[in-house]
Formats: sequence, structure tokens, C-alpha cells
Amino acid sequence: MTLDAVGLEVMAHAFAGVAEEMGAVLVASAVSPNIRERRDSSAALFNAAGEMVAQAAHIPVHLGAMPDAVAAVRAMSPDPGDTYLLNDPFTGGTHLPDLTLVHAVELNGAVAGYTVVRAHHSDVGGARPGSMPPDSSEIFQEGLVIPPVRWAVAGRVVRDVERLLLANVRTPDMRRHDLAAQLAACERGALRYRELVARHGAAYVTGAARDLMDYAERRVRAAVRERARPGTYRAVDWLEGDGIEDRDLAIRVAVIVSPEGHLTCDFTGTDPAARGNVNCPLSVTRSAALFVLRCLGDEDLPTNGGLQRAVTVVAPAGCIVNALPPRAVASGNVETSQRITDLLFAALGEAAAVPAQGQGTMNNVVLGGEGWTYYETLGGGQGASPEVDGPSGVHVGMSNTRNTPVEVLEMELPVRLRTYALRRDSGGRGWRRGGDGVVREYEALQPMEVSLLSERRRHAPRGAAGGGNGSPGSNSVNGRPVGGRIARRLEPGDLLRVETPGGGGYGAPVRG
Repeated sequence: MTLDAVGLEVMAHAFAGVAEEMGAVLVASAVSPNIRERRDSSAALFNAAGEMVAQAAHIPVHLGAMPDAVAAVRAMSPDPGDTYLLNDPFTGGTHLPDLTLVHAVELNGAVAGYTVVRAHHSDVGGARPGSMPPDSSEIFQEGLVIPPVRWAVAGRVVRDVERLLLANVRTPDMRRHDLAAQLAACERGALRYRELVARHGAAYVTGAARDLMDYAERRVRAAVRERARPGTYRAVDWLEGDGIEDRDLAIRVAVIVSPEGHLTCDFTGTDPAARGNVNCPLSVTRSAALFVLRCLGDEDLPTNGGLQRAVTVVAPAGCIVNALPPRAVASGNVETSQRITDLLFAALGEAAAVPAQGQGTMNNVVLGGEGWTYYETLGGGQGASPEVDGPSGVHVGMSNTRNTPVEVLEMELPVRLRTYALRRDSGGRGWRRGGDGVVREYEALQPMEVSLLSERRRHAPRGAAGGGNGSPGSNSVNGRPVGGRIARRLEPGDLLRVETPGGGGYGAPVRG
């Protein structure tokens, strides 16, 4: 079957609508601020072969790694209507706080596809509240590791598995409610998929999904051919320590652009896996490469499994970007993924017009005390492009969350926000200015633990085409500078201040 242009557009929106409604159900049903307010969650629809049919406009690092989660569940031979839970970064996950439900859609007694919802939970056990210790040296310190396990059968949760999980987290009631919201979102997606089949027929729906993936592949290959010159382009960038050692760690890449519009991203030469937790599984590295490829395409390009056919990732086993168990990976998903995108754009800057570097970090803030945990990431400056200034105070690269409103944070947690503002003039100068970072200052009202995982505190986001660098970020406690990765106890009245990086400028500033 080959759909015409109208049919492709109609079915692309129909499939994407399923994923978007899944996300809406999750946000409306979840209780944690991280999912309910910040929307640190993602949803997607897959066919029976494990290929992504459509995704909601959610979190790039979640979505690009989801095919590995579906593949891991398919290997378990799920029954129709089963829902599996996983978070193991080496078996389809990203990092442990990202709990993923994969639901096998039942249609006429067979598995017709999969609905997938991934959400960041603010605690899954481990050495520190929030399950994001800045100094972990093995994955077991970061929380409960969950390989693919059957979470629900025909919508009924397997209580033994639920009891095991909830016995190993600091906030069991919140986890139970958020997982129930994820299950409801998966089931809503399955219902909407069956309705599509009832309306159009199974053969038409499966054929439309196949046509859309072929269409996306053709479109993205055409975009690469149009916007990037064939050749091999190299770049290197650095991580600012790993939470245990403070030395810079190198990530190297050679991006091969083929005349057929295919990208090969070869990370040979990257440093071996670190002692700390900046390592990431290959699924996260693939996710970053897929994001960069998608950025080369047009805005209306459907994002599905067809795009994955146009990019190949090569990374030596055991290096930072292809870590093996039991390496620690807590910040690999959030920080190393950002550095990989920066690195790939830097390499492609020789072949195509790409923006200056954005803040290059998620600025992870983790707070926890007696009976509560909280997690958020902070926006910063986006890099400028030839056409426009970089936006200020936004999440960039592999993140796409909102902020937690001040009122919500202060009502639900023993924290007062003393400052939340743009960090004026932190963006790089240029013909187009980089976006400004933000300043967020927290006052502890009770004793609590804080963990910070952040980057771009030493190495500034770089400008492009003669534009100036953005300002590096900084962290401090009671006015005293602290590093990018810290674990501290705060007493009542203590002030934690986070200043996020600005984006790089584009083009030489105009004088006169």
C-alpha cells in the first residue's frame, strides 16, 4: 500500500494524536510535581515489529531510546494485554529514575503493537534521596535495577512486583500513583489504536504506519543531502569530571555524511568509561544522534522509526558513550547526552549551518528530606543561529521539560525560592546574541539533602562563526562556590544558588 499526500498527513496526525493523548492522560493523572508540572515524561506508539510509529512532542532523550525498551520487552514474548516495567539502562532503559511501561496492545487475540510511557520518578531508592547521587561509582548505588518484568496482566497490577518496588523507594505512595497514571496512559493509547483499526481496518492501519516510516526516511535523507556536504567531519568535547575525579574526560566523534543522506557517528577514540556516573548506555548515545539528525529535517517531518534508518552509531564497548554493567550512569542520561549533541553539532558545523552551542547541561537539582523527595532540571540559554537570537531561560538539546511554578514548589515542599530570574547578559555576544541563562535560589526551611549534577561550569558554551561564548554556569551554597557535582546537607536558612549557562552567540558583533 502507498498512501497519497493527503492520506499520509491524515494518518501521521492520527498516530501522533494517540501518543499525545497518552501524554495528556499521564499529566492529568500523575501526582508528583516532576510529571504533573514539569512534564518529565514521554509517550510513543510502536507497531508489532517494535518500530516507532509516532511519538508525542516530549523528551528527546526518552524517546530516542524507547526502541531499545520495546525490543527488550519483545524478547520476553509478552502476551496480548500484558504491561511490562523496566528501568535497567543496559536492557532498554536510560537511567534508573526513568521508569518505563511497555504495553502489548491486544487486537483479536494477538499483539498488534505497543504503547510506551516513560517518566522520571523522583526516587527509586539508592544511596541518596532522589536516586541521582553525584558521586556514584556503580549502578547499584543509584537505585533499584528493574529488568523487564510483567507489571500488569489485562490491566491488573501484579501486586508481588509492586510490593517489591515500593519497599525499595523513599516515597512509595507517590510512586504507586504515578505508575498507575502511566498504566492508564498506556491503556488509553491501546484503546485509541483499536479504534483506528475499527475505523480503517487492520491492513490499512499497518500499511499506513509502514508508508509513514518510508516517507520519513525519504524526507530526512533528502534534508541531509540538501543541508550537509558529504564528507567526514571530526570534533572533540569534554565532560568536566565524573563526580569522583575532577579531570576532563574526552568524547571524540567522526561524523560521516554520505551522498545518500545517511549519517554515521563514530565515537572511536572516546575515553574509557569513567569511575563516576557520567557513563551512558548505547541507547542514550543513539538517542542523541537521532535528535541531531531530526534537527536537520523540516519542522513538519514525522518523527518515527524511518528516521533511525538514516543514522548509524559506532562506539567501542566499554567507553563513556557505550558503558557496560555495572557502570554508574545517573548523569550519563542527563549530562553526557547533552555533550554528545554539542559534539555532533560541532562536527556538522563544518558541513552545514548549525546554531552556536546552547547551555549544554540540564542543571539537575535533587532535594530530599524526611518522607519527601524532589527533582528538577533548569533551563538556560540556547545558542544563536544565523536567523535569530538564541531564546533565554529554556531547556535545550535532549531536554524539553517545563519548570515547576514557584507557587507549587513552595506549597508542596519545605523550600522557599528567594530568586528566580533571567541571568542578564550571560548569552554570548554576536551578530545574533546567545540566550541568557537563569538564576534560581533555594532557601531550606527544614534540614535536607541536596545533590547537584551540572556541566558547563568550566568550559563555556561556544559561539559560532565569530560569535562570543556564553557565560559558564555556577553553583554556590551560602555564597561560597561549589562544584558542578556536589552532595551536601542543608540546614534551615541555608541558600543554594544555581546560575545556569548562557548560549553562544552567532557571527561577529557589529561595531559602531
